[in-house]
This record gives sequence, C-alpha cells and structure tokens, in this order.
Amino acid sequence: MANRRSLVQRCLTPMTVLPRSTMVVVGVVMWVLFFLIWVGLSNGGVVPPMFLPTPTAVLHTGWELLQNGTLPMHIWASARVVLTGFILSSLLAIPLGLLMGTFPVVQAMLEPIVNFIRYLPVTAFVPLFILWIGIGEEQRVAVILFGTFFQQLIMFSDVARQVPRDLLNAAYTLGATRASVTWQVLAPASLPGVLDALRVTMGWAWTYLVVAELVAASSGLGYISLKAMRGFQVDVIFLAIAIIGALGLVTDQAFRFLRLKVAGWAQ
Repeated sequence: MANRRSLVQRCLTPMTVLPRSTMVVVGVVMWVLFFLIWVGLSNGGVVPPMFLPTPTAVLHTGWELLQNGTLPMHIWASARVVLTGFILSSLLAIPLGLLMGTFPVVQAMLEPIVNFIRYLPVTAFVPLFILWIGIGEEQRVAVILFGTFFQQLIMFSDVARQVPRDLLNAAYTLGATRASVTWQVLAPASLPGVLDALRVTMGWAWTYLVVAELVAASSGLGYISLKAMRGFQVDVIFLAIAIIGALGLVTDQAFRFLRLKVAGWAQ
C-alpha cells in the first residue's frame, strides 16, 4: 500500500522521473480506454454507423484493401510525397535557419519575409502550385515543402540562438577562427535541437498530406479519403486517418531513436 501511495505521489509530482514500466502501462491503459469508448459508441448504437463505424468494420475494410493490393499502393504514394517534400525542405532549411540564428545580418535579411509567409495558409497556394507546376506528384511535394520550410527556418534559427555563448568564447580563446567556430562548435551544439525540430515538423508534414492530395490526385491516403467522402464510406475515411496517424507515429519514434543514437550526450 505504501509503495502504491508513493507511486501515486510521484505521478502527481511535476517533472518527476517515472519507471519505464509505469509509462508503458499508463499508455496501454489509455489506448484500451480509447477503444472501449469507440466500441461503446459504435456497437452500442449511440452513434449511427453512417457517422462512426465500428472498429471491426474498419479492420475488415483495411483487410479487403490489403488483399486486393490497393492499400500498399496508396500508402507508398503518400509516404513518397511526404518524405520527398520533407527531405527537400529540411536540406534547405537547416543551413539557412542556422545562419539566421548565428549571423544577425542574415536574420535581418530573411526573418521579416519568413515571418510573413509562414502565417499564410497552405491551401491558398494550391491553385498557384497547379498553375506554376501542373498537376502531378511535383505539385503535391511542393505543398509539403511549402508547408514545412518556413516553419523549420524559424525553429532552426531559435535552436542556433540557444547555443551558449560561453562555448563560442572558449573556442575563440583557444584560437579558433570564425569558420571553425561555426562548423565545429555551433553546428554540433545545435544538433540535438535540430533533431527535435525535425521531429516536430515531420508531424506537420503528415498533416498537410490531405491538402496536398486535395486536387487531381489519383493515389494516396488523402485521395482515398476524399473519394470515400463522396460515397459516404466512413470506414474508409477512418482507415485512412488511422494509417496516417500510424505512419506519423513511426516517423516520430524514428527521430526519437535517431536523437538517442546521434546526440545521446544531450539527454
């Protein structure tokens, strides 16, 4: 009883460290509660099947699409678009963002226009991308790139600004040049923050997927979701949403694992 009371007190203590087993149990319990509520609302007839399908209906639809081979094709089409747009955005945003956070002159040049553009809705640019790029995968990649690039710039810039000045001053004292300080001190010190920012913006990239596949797409999870909406196939919509969430969770855990391996010293 005393141990149980101590565990409850630790759970209610801010910023405390809990055993991994406790974290796993709490997570599993929350998932079980989620599915029990879903089953109660759908199977219990509280919400009509037209608006909320049962978990078994969603699983059955997923199994059918998996058997006829269409589901893997749509998953790969969406993953290819998201990953391509995200990688291109990151390759451009990481160096520019670190430069913005390091050199005030670069910040003065880029920050005003970046802060203006990053508040513009991505959906407003879809017609322009179609006019400029055309209809195809390139247009969908452009939506993902545009939606994440300017947000990444600000986040990477903030990461660079948070590097302690003592590290830079110590390097200058030891005779380092400005170029070596930038690449051998500031860049490694920014690595944990950069990986955290990539992890966050990867989630944003997945949220832009349906927007990217909104117009003239012939494959992808967003495409089958919009197509299912016209036919009131709510089970297909739930399936697409669940797969997007699962793919996002996989990429999130991949970045968490990468941070532990590459920048474990920053834990």
